[in-house]
Amino acid sequence: MNMQALLMLQTPGGGGTSFLIMFVPMIAIFYFLLILPQQRRQKKWQAMLGSLKNGDKVVTQGGISGTIIALRDEYVHLRVPPDNIKLEVSRNAVVSVVNPEQPAKT
Repeated sequence: MNMQALLMLQTPGGGGTSFLIMFVPMIAIFYFLLILPQQRRQKKWQAMLGSLKNGDKVVTQGGISGTIIALRDEYVHLRVPPDNIKLEVSRNAVVSVVNPEQPAKT
């Protein structure tokens, strides 16, 4: 092959603008589909942890459901049926608060 054939096979340069045109919408899509919903869930979970009180029925990450009998800074003391076992779990392990009229979400 001669030099002219090789030059004709090369792709044109200057792809910086087209790259930018494709990159910005991809970042926006990732933000709205992945990052923003995760931030909303995190804020909702933090608000739920802040509003815990004695007598609330909760479910932990491990699937243990019980009633809060004492709150500490980093820990929650639970009474777990049927034998009324008392457990100390990390406050961050609480996944949801279960209302009496609402079934447990896991």
